[in-house]
Amino acid sequence: MRHNKKFNHLNRTASHRASMLANMANSLIMHKRINTTVAKAKALKRYIEPLLTKAKLDTTHSRRVVFQELQNKEAVTELFREISQKIANRPGGYTRILHTGFRLGDAADMCMIELVDYNENMLKEKAAKKASRTRRSKKSSNAETPAVETPAAE
Repeated sequence: MRHNKKFNHLNRTASHRASMLANMANSLIMHKRINTTVAKAKALKRYIEPLLTKAKLDTTHSRRVVFQELQNKEAVTELFREISQKIANRPGGYTRILHTGFRLGDAADMCMIELVDYNENMLKEKAAKKASRTRRSKKSSNAETPAVETPAAE
């Protein structure tokens, strides 16, 4: 029975899995977006989300905890200098998984995992949609209120 066994072993030993997830997390931090299989992306998401939450608080202890997992000074510096500033107001959900189809060789389900605040195209679309929504609501509120004529004060 699989009671309370929640993480995917990815057909690897524990040490291989830990080093693979650390390397993938380093790549995601440095490049902001990586292509991988869906199973690895889901495992990476569970691995990196707590690290990103820990990075929001820039203390010596949190830097040491994150470095203990990642083992890469450049990635830790990038995480605490740039990424933590962008995710400061976000309460969670720092990554996004976008399915891209199937791999040609073995038909593995492929995807792209990215940091949410670094996809400029989606951010532009969201801002444009929000702006058009506010413009539309202002127009409709002006059209609904009839113009009231007030007598001229003499």
